Amino acid sequence: MIYTNEERKPQIWFCGGHFINDIYTGFLNPIMPFIAEQVRISMPVATIILSCSHIFSSLLQPFFGFFADNMRKRGLIFWGLICTALFISFAPASKNLISMILFIMLGSLGSSLFHPQSLGLISKFSESDVVRNMGIFIACGTLGYSMGPLFSSGIAQYFGLDKMPYLAILGVFWAILMFKMVPKFSNEKIQKPNLDFFKAVKDILSNRKLNILNIIAMLKSLMTTSCSILLPFLWKSQGYSKFQIGAALFCFIFLGGIASLLSPKFEHKIGTANVFYFSMITTFPLMILFMLTYKSMPILSFIIFALMGFVTMFATPITMNLAQNVLPQYKSIIGGFINGFSWGVVAIAMSIIGFVAHATSIVTVLVIISAIPAICSCSVKLLFSKKLN
Repeated sequence: MIYTNEERKPQIWFCGGHFINDIYTGFLNPIMPFIAEQVRISMPVATIILSCSHIFSSLLQPFFGFFADNMRKRGLIFWGLICTALFISFAPASKNLISMILFIMLGSLGSSLFHPQSLGLISKFSESDVVRNMGIFIACGTLGYSMGPLFSSGIAQYFGLDKMPYLAILGVFWAILMFKMVPKFSNEKIQKPNLDFFKAVKDILSNRKLNILNIIAMLKSLMTTSCSILLPFLWKSQGYSKFQIGAALFCFIFLGGIASLLSPKFEHKIGTANVFYFSMITTFPLMILFMLTYKSMPILSFIIFALMGFVTMFATPITMNLAQNVLPQYKSIIGGFINGFSWGVVAIAMSIIGFVAHATSIVTVLVIISAIPAICSCSVKLLFSKKLN
C-alpha cells in the first residue's frame, strides 16, 4: 500500500469539503419558485434551468474524472469548491434571467470539478473497509445537500434573496484550508497511469455489470431530482413559506444521508441484493401514501416524504463501491459516471418532465416515476449472475 495511516487524515478534509460543496448544490431547489417569480419565468422554464444546472454539475464528471485519474494533482477539488461556493451563492440575488443562468451554470461546473477527484481520492486513501469510508463520504455530501435547503430558505425567508452571496465565504475558506492540509502527491515516485479517455469510456460502457449499476443510479437520481425540483412548486401553490419548503427538503435529504451511513451495516446483515431491493421497491408504496395524504394530512405527508429520502438513498454507497471495484483503474471516472453522468441523464429528462407535470399533475407524475425503480428491481438479480462476474 502506497499511503500510510498518517496520510488517511485527508479523508476528514475531503468529507468536510463534500459536506460544504453539497450545501451549495442544495441551495436552489426550495427557493427556485421564488427566484422564478423574481425573474418572471414559469415552472417549466425554471425546471429547464435546474435541469441544465444538473447537466453542468453531473454530465461532465466522467470527463473531469479522467483528468483526475490521469494527472495525479489535487487542483480540481480546490477550484471546484471555490467556483461552487461563489457562483451558486450569487445566483439567487440576480435580478435578471441571463446573470442568474450564468451564475448557476458556472457554480454547477465547479461541483462537476470537485466530485470525481474527491471520490477517487477517498478510495485511494482507504487502507481498509472502503465501503465504510465511501459511505461516510457520501453521507457527508448528502447531509450537506440536506442543509442547503435549510440555509437558503432560512436566509431567503428572514433576510432576503439579496443577502445570499455572503454564504460564499464558508466554501472559499474551507477550500483554502484544504489546500494547506491535503498532502501533495503529484511528485510521487510511481508510474502515472497515462489513461486513454476514450478507451476508459469504452471499457466502462461495454461492461454489463457497470451498465446495470449506472441504470440503478439513474433511477434513484430520477426519484430524488423529481421530488426536489417539482414538489417545491406544489407546496408554493399550497401557500407554504420558503422555510417550510426548505425544511421539508432538508428532512428528505438528511434521512438519505443517514441511510448512506447505515447501509453498509445493513449490507452485512441482510445482503447486498436485499439492500438494493428494499431501496428500489419501497419508494413506490410510500409515494402512493404521499399522494393520498398531502392535501388532507400534510404533517403525515411530510413524514412519508422524509422516509422516501431514506429509502431512495439507502443503496448509494454500495452502488458506488460495487462500480469502482469492477474496473478499479478507473475509480475517478467511474465515480463521475455513477455520481455524475447518471444525474446528468436524469437532468435532460427533467426538462421534459417539468412540462408534463405542469400540463397534468405533479403528484401523478411523481407516482409514475416512483414505479419505475420498483419495476426495474428485477435487474438486481443480474448483478450477481456468474456471467457478469
